[in-house]
Amino acid sequence: MLMRTDPFRELDRLTQQILGTPAHPAAMPMDAFRDGDTFVVELDLPGVDPETIDLDVERNVLTVKAERQPSAGEGTEVVVAERPTGSFSRQLFLGETLDSERIDASYDAGVLRLTIPVAEQAKPRKIAISGGSSRKQISS
Repeated sequence: MLMRTDPFRELDRLTQQILGTPAHPAAMPMDAFRDGDTFVVELDLPGVDPETIDLDVERNVLTVKAERQPSAGEGTEVVVAERPTGSFSRQLFLGETLDSERIDASYDAGVLRLTIPVAEQAKPRKIAISGGSSRKQISS
């Protein structure tokens, strides 16, 4: 077993015990990018049971909630606990150009992947130019 001593980590642990709050807030790291007519958001949720993931959209705000249970059972002596446990959430503000009615979600290998299509009215489009078949000529 590999052990490493870090006095600051021990101070964080003591602070958490005294104040009852995590020294480091639970994180949900995210990547977001556009791929053609779709926006893709990937959130890291390792060790999260997919049944505990909840997605809600209200007025163009997407809320992701998840819960991670501790791995150690009751009565187990925990030596190091660096992975956040409990409930945590993250909100994403979706622009008017995204179609929040057609969001697709998948969860694989600890990554929640959301695909959000660009709304039809926001996609670039060509505009046809109509013109007359005859031109007036001005003579001097």
